[in-house]
Amino acid sequence: MQEILFVVEEAEDGSFRASAAAAAIHTEADTLEELHREIRDAVVCHFDPGQAPPLIRLHHVRQELLAL
Repeated sequence: MQEILFVVEEAEDGSFRASAAAAAIHTEADTLEELHREIRDAVVCHFDPGQAPPLIRLHHVRQELLAL
C-alpha cells in the first residue's frame, strides 16, 4: 500500500473528524493542525512497524445548504 486515504469532515461545533476509507482508523481534533498530528499517530499505531504506507491523502468533504 503506497498511500492511505482519509475522509475529513468538519463537525457542527467546528471540530474535525477523519476516517480512513480502507481501514478501521478514526480520529478527531479541534483544529486541522491537531488533526494532522492525530492522523499520523493513528496510522503509525494501526500498522505493524515498517508496514504503514508512506503517504496519507486527505479528502476534505464540505456540505453546504442553499436556500431558494
